[in-house]
Order: sequence, then structure tokens, then C-alpha cells
Amino acid sequence: MKSAKRLLCALLSLAMALSLAACGGSSSGSASKSGQTSSPGTSSSGQAAASSGASSDQSSSSAGTSSSTPSGGEAIPGTEGMTAEEIAAWQKEPMYGKTLHYMMGDSCTAATDIADALGYYADEGLTVEGFKATSDIEGLGTNEVQIVVGHIAKQLVPATNGVDIVFVGGAHTGCKSLYVLGSSDYKTTQDLIGTSISTPNGIGASDYNITARLLDADGIDPVNDVNLTPVETGACVAAMENGEISAALLSDTFAYHMVEDGTLRMVRSMLDEDLQHICCAITMNGTFARENPITAAKMASAVKKALKWMGENPEEATKKLVELGLNNDDYEMNLAVNKSLQFGSSDEYAETQLRQIAADYLRLGLCTTTDDVDTIMAKYWMPLGSAD
Repeated sequence: MKSAKRLLCALLSLAMALSLAACGGSSSGSASKSGQTSSPGTSSSGQAAASSGASSDQSSSSAGTSSSTPSGGEAIPGTEGMTAEEIAAWQKEPMYGKTLHYMMGDSCTAATDIADALGYYADEGLTVEGFKATSDIEGLGTNEVQIVVGHIAKQLVPATNGVDIVFVGGAHTGCKSLYVLGSSDYKTTQDLIGTSISTPNGIGASDYNITARLLDADGIDPVNDVNLTPVETGACVAAMENGEISAALLSDTFAYHMVEDGTLRMVRSMLDEDLQHICCAITMNGTFARENPITAAKMASAVKKALKWMGENPEEATKKLVELGLNNDDYEMNLAVNKSLQFGSSDEYAETQLRQIAADYLRLGLCTTTDDVDTIMAKYWMPLGSAD
């Protein structure tokens, strides 16, 4: 009997030992699985290295495959998907870890602000501040701001004249058109030959350059066939009514309600199907982009993601712009205009458009420091970043 009891006790002890071993094996497997599971924005190897249960060998192995975890074990923001070599190169850039400045825009140039509001700069591991520069040309040229969304018509000529600007991506089509009085007899641009047309921000500035291309597209010489003259935007309707000018280049937002009530009529637009002219581009200070290619690409990516979001979500984007004070509170008008702008121009489209603009500016005598389109493209077209 005693022998039987001893045998029973031995069997029970063996069963308990086997049970404890099985529990230990299960715990080890769970920790391994946890080390391979990533939370959003964190690399799996970073989690494994940070795990208290990871051995020194496991940590060493994880570091070998990690693209975003330094020796301390904490993930570096914005490095997901980057190799160790890419991270090291980024950290050597002059502007790594420093506060960067974007030029605050409004309405159609507000993608830099939207990128901040939606956290896209932070996702790229960047610290940024909005900066209200007096002029995008001055802000970029002096490197007060590193990135801008602005008119190609305003920026290309200064760039070719020596201002330190490069074009890194497209932004959107539109956003200005030629308008005449709704009651006038002017039906097409051909009817404007021999008359005066307002380019509100001055001779040689963006309105002049846009108008020159719109007329040129219809075979009209902007120098000899018409008189392009500056009349301030708010005075253009009165100037049309008193016969001082026949037409004016105006923003579609400014003209929107006057077209609705019949005061104005559009005769030619950057958005016309046969033109589809790109309006604004993403531009950067050239020295900054060249000396900090990874940082610059990250900054450009944040803005391109914002533009893509604006294009794919016009209702939400318009509400956000109104909320931030970057559109006025006329939601329906702003929504209609924003839908027309095709936010998120591809690099391929932007390159094609920039090349055509450069060719037109050379032919029209607006760019005078070179006579070669390829030279302009090589110096000033520097596509960076991605919306994906």
C-alpha cells in the first residue's frame, strides 16, 4: 500500500513539473510574437529592442534589421522604412533636428498650413513653424522660409534672374481667369484686340505673365495686339464700366458672385479644357534643398500629402480651411472653387507644365537670362518627396 502511495506521489510530481515547463514555453512564445507586432508609427524591431524580455543577442539582431531604432531603443520619429544608412545620412544634414519654416498661405496656397494641421510634418519627423513672409520670393530667396506653395507665374522669372528658388512639385491648376462685363459685347479674347486689359499686380508680375499666356494661346500678341495695364483688383469693375479697360485678370474666388449675378462673364480661363494650366507649385530655397536633400524631401512629402488630401476630400478640406481662417466663411463658394482646382498635381504633370511655361516665357521675352528650356529645367526643376 505504501509503495502504491509513493508511486502515486512520484507521478503527481512529474505531472506538475511537465505542466510548469509547458507554461514557460507558452510565455516565451507570446513575448516573441509581441516583439514582432508593430503599433502605428513604430518599427517592429524598435518594439523588440525595447522589450524588457529581449536578450542582448535579440537586441543586437533587431538593431541589424531596424531602420528606426537608435542604440537607446527608442524609435526616431519619421524614420519608418528608412535604412540605418539613410538615417545616419539624415542626421548629418545641417538642418537635421532644427525648426523649419513654411510660408503660411491662404485659400489655394494653404497646403503648407494644412500639412501642419493634419500632422504630416510631424509624421516625417520634422519640427516646423508657420511664417508670414512679406513676399514668397523674398522669403524663399533669403531662406527665411524653406517651403512655399505659390504661383509659377510669379516665381519662375525671379528664379532665372538669380533668386535661390527650386521647384519641387506641382500644387494645383487654376485659379485665375479673364473677365469682362456681363453686359458687354466681348465674347472671346479675339474681341479684346486693340483694347486695354488689366493685370492688377503690375507689369512683369504674375497677373501679367498669366494674361500673356492666355492671350498667346489664342494667337494674340500680348505686347502689340493689346495694352496690358495695371488696375487694382477692387477698381476693375468700375474701370470696365467707364470704358477704361475691356477686361481684367481676376481670381475666380473674387469674381465668383459677380458671375452669378451677371455683373461679370468669363472669356478665358487657366481651367479651360484646352489649356488646363497649372497655377501653383511647391517651391523651396535652393541651397536648403541641395544641402539637406532628405530633410527637404520629407518637407515636400508632407505638403504633397496635404495637397492629395485636399484633392480627394474637398468638403473636409474646405471646412478645415474655413476653420483655420484660410478661406472666408462662404463655404459653398469656396467648395466650388476648391473642387475646380484639382489639388495634388503629379510631378509628371508639373514637369510638363513647367517646361511649357518656360518655353512660352522665353518666346514671349519674359525670361531673358537664357534662351534654353533645358537649362531652365536642369537648374530649377528638382522633384522631391511623394504624396504616397
